[in-house]
Amino acid sequence: MIKVEGLTKVFPGQTIPAVKDLNLEIKEGDVCVLVGPSGCGKTTTMKMINRLYEPTGGKVYIRGEDHMKIDPIKLRLDIGYVIQEIGLFPHMTIYENIATVPNEKKWPREKTKEKVEELMHLVGLDPEIFQNRYPTALSGGQRQRVGVARAMVSDPPIMLMDEPFGAVDPITRARLQNEFLRIQERMSKTIVFVTHDIDEAIKMSDTIAVMNEGELIQHDTPSDLLSAPADEFVANLVGRHRSIKRLHLIRVHEILKEVDRTEPLTEDAKKEEVEKQLEDSDLRTVIVVDRDNKLKGVIGASDLKRKAGEVAGDYCHEVSDTVTDDATLNDALSVMLECGVGYVAVVNEDEMYQGTITLGDLLNVVREDS
Repeated sequence: MIKVEGLTKVFPGQTIPAVKDLNLEIKEGDVCVLVGPSGCGKTTTMKMINRLYEPTGGKVYIRGEDHMKIDPIKLRLDIGYVIQEIGLFPHMTIYENIATVPNEKKWPREKTKEKVEELMHLVGLDPEIFQNRYPTALSGGQRQRVGVARAMVSDPPIMLMDEPFGAVDPITRARLQNEFLRIQERMSKTIVFVTHDIDEAIKMSDTIAVMNEGELIQHDTPSDLLSAPADEFVANLVGRHRSIKRLHLIRVHEILKEVDRTEPLTEDAKKEEVEKQLEDSDLRTVIVVDRDNKLKGVIGASDLKRKAGEVAGDYCHEVSDTVTDDATLNDALSVMLECGVGYVAVVNEDEMYQGTITLGDLLNVVREDS
């Protein structure tokens, strides 16, 4: 899909190349993450792919065609672009922002409306609620979703993403990453993704291209990068405790089936059932669901002492946070540390309870991988 041969960029007034003799091939449908320290050339490389920067030397081929022979406007309209600052137009509504490229391509109004609404649903923004709002009325995470929807609305085969989740808090960032990976599973875009965060690179990529001082040091799968760093620079970038970093590569649903844990109680379960399960639980916690198996809350021993009631629903309190079953084990660990508990409840996209992951489960995975 994307092939880079001898790509070089020397900016005016400079003698040292920002990118030097870069050779890289990205397969169709893959996410290739460019990672490295500030100034290593990763964003410059990305901007040469869509000709925001013209190469000084070398070639970029898009589906076998030399991109210098493609009209730059057409090239950019056919490549989705998401940046950290999002770049939404503040004077336009959310609908108008997402519809920018379809309007430039002069799509029929009905086709544009249908596609915008489809993408808003896909990124979790109800069009009836959000389409007429302006960017300032949205949270950082919501604005980032709009940026992703705008980049995808014309169904481009290629997407460029420059630090797309860098400006939001860690919990929101993990959720946005997981939502994007869910979307990518359905859409199979060819994506070049820039980050300085090796943990994000490991989580988001099919392959990782490590850059330093304008040169490509190693291009490998996350697993191979962790097990066999090419040199000391890559080893230092990856850091110590590589077995823990492998938690980025394992999804929660992959270990849930191996976890033997007590079934949750329904909200109408009697107090006696709650007391018995609390006594038997290794978590010292009872998970409570409603009749549709949606997570209702949790009950600890102190809840039984503080509150009065007859059934589980009378005693339970809301869960601090959850993870979805397609989240990584590292996401689960982050939630446990953030909430100060030794477990996290797992739900699916529809908030249906799937099970519980504990810190002990994660330690077992790390030990097995060591």
